[in-house]
Amino acid sequence: MSRRDKLFDLPIYKKAELILDLVNSLLNTISEEDEYLNATKYMMRDDAAIICAKIAGAEGGDMYSIRMQNAAIIRDHAMHLYVQVGSLRFHDSFKDTDYVTLIRKEIDEFRELFINWAPIVTGKQIGRAHV
Repeated sequence: MSRRDKLFDLPIYKKAELILDLVNSLLNTISEEDEYLNATKYMMRDDAAIICAKIAGAEGGDMYSIRMQNAAIIRDHAMHLYVQVGSLRFHDSFKDTDYVTLIRKEIDEFRELFINWAPIVTGKQIGRAHV
């Protein structure tokens, strides 16, 4: 099995891809006319895409420092995405709150996968409370 195939088979990578797909679907429901939501949607897409790329980088890297840095970046972007998606509920022109619930549920599941994956990829234990 190639490294690429192993990456695509990882549960954390599959979950990250699912989140990216959901965010892309969410983007289609947001009007281009709302300046705030329009800016926010691209930040959400970027966060989801970076998570996928950094998982690939961490899995492909052979250096501890690169793996650890990627794990920290993944954690940061996942938290940012969680907050950005949740903030949509408070915007008057956003009506598709089912997306908020669904994406946040998937990010919560991603968090559990991350907690199990990060020590493996970095070779170190991380604190559960900080993920």
